[in-house]
Amino acid sequence: MHLIIRATGTGAGMLSHLLAKNPNNLYDRTEKEARVRIVFTVSSEEETEAVIYVTPDPIELVKGDSSAHNDITQYINDREFVTSSLFCSYIRPALGTALNGKPKEAYMPWVGKPLKLELTFGPVASNLPDRTLEELFTALGYEVQLERGDAEYSFALKTRSSARYIKLAGEQTLQTALQQLFVLIPALDDYKHYYISDDEVDKIRRYGAGWLEEHPQRSLILKRTLRFAGAIKQYEAMAAKEKRSTAENSVDSEDVPAAVTVSGESAVTEMQEEPKIRLNDLRYAAIAAAVEELYAKATIVDFGSGEGKLSAKLSSVPGVREIKAVEPSAASQLRAMDRFAKLADKPGIIVPDPVTGSLFYFDESLRGKDVMILCEVIEHIDEYRLARVMENIFAEYAPKTLIVTTPNKDYNAVYEMEQEELRHGDHRFEWGRKAFSVWCARWTETFDYTAELTGIGEGSVEFGYPTQMAIFTKGEHLQ
Repeated sequence: MHLIIRATGTGAGMLSHLLAKNPNNLYDRTEKEARVRIVFTVSSEEETEAVIYVTPDPIELVKGDSSAHNDITQYINDREFVTSSLFCSYIRPALGTALNGKPKEAYMPWVGKPLKLELTFGPVASNLPDRTLEELFTALGYEVQLERGDAEYSFALKTRSSARYIKLAGEQTLQTALQQLFVLIPALDDYKHYYISDDEVDKIRRYGAGWLEEHPQRSLILKRTLRFAGAIKQYEAMAAKEKRSTAENSVDSEDVPAAVTVSGESAVTEMQEEPKIRLNDLRYAAIAAAVEELYAKATIVDFGSGEGKLSAKLSSVPGVREIKAVEPSAASQLRAMDRFAKLADKPGIIVPDPVTGSLFYFDESLRGKDVMILCEVIEHIDEYRLARVMENIFAEYAPKTLIVTTPNKDYNAVYEMEQEELRHGDHRFEWGRKAFSVWCARWTETFDYTAELTGIGEGSVEFGYPTQMAIFTKGEHLQ
């Protein structure tokens, strides 16, 4: 993970002073669990280039995380390689002077002067499409180049790779350029390694001052940096308060437009509203209701059961006698086992049986069950591998009923998402209603099943429901 800052033309020689680093010395420090180095590859009045290179300790990254010892993903994740919120936290101490605009007094006049800059960083692992990545930076006045690393594959994987290197070119003050990166790099990756607290809201407000409020992708940036509705509303309330304060300072209070006061009050009032029922809960309720209406429901397989929330909900459905909660992640299984243990003494409850397994490995014991459920599972599988999985389910497992839920891509417009943006970083695809219907028809034409399609959540006349659900029923079990 690296960031290269290159300045050319007038004032280029000020780069080292604004960074508060001697261009003739190697900066080499250990920050948290990473080694941070800064070296100047060029240093003159016409051109100066600083390379910031970070090498995390992969062992330190998982120390103190008890779940990591029960999950192989610690060995295959990308956190030690990609430029993310981790990278920003590692380099923040080294760039504190430049971020805060506090160099030595002799160089203070240069803090507010734009320099001709080139900023190169990466690799970035982002689920955002190229067009959206470009728009995030072109809106700030940068020219943008995206590159993917050299690699040879037997199929067209490289063009679909989420890993990209980003190069920006434009005129900007060093302080503003760095503050923009410290907001946008975590937004690109859609991952934060720390709890999003009030301090994070304040940091986004400070680093976003002067550019974020007017950014055309402001909503997307806030959604991916602050993540939670409460934090976003808190930011909005702070922004409204600042706007009102600015207005009051510029004119007499009696001349302040009513709209300024109302916007602040409405933001605070909105923060106090009762939260809506989560879509996940609506999903589980819809699946449980569908299972309850089935004639054959004694034995259930919940594939990709995660922490066991759906399996636990199904445990109280009348007529259910067995639930196999199948999940490949040991860490999730441990949390599911804790959840299931709390059901043990409750009357009329069937305690789910945790099973370590995957859709990619056939398990004879799961064959011929009454109900098989794939709740928000298929979108986590590469499309070119999904057909083999479904053939295995219909031909080998042959459940009497198969229930599949998946996001409705059409509905992403209601969330004000970009056309190619995905709801989750691990989603390999998302289908709209037409694509999902065509996919379901493929299996009913090939196997002796019928499919009923429906939706879950708050519906839209134009875009349907946020979640789409298909209930496949085997021919001889049609009621």
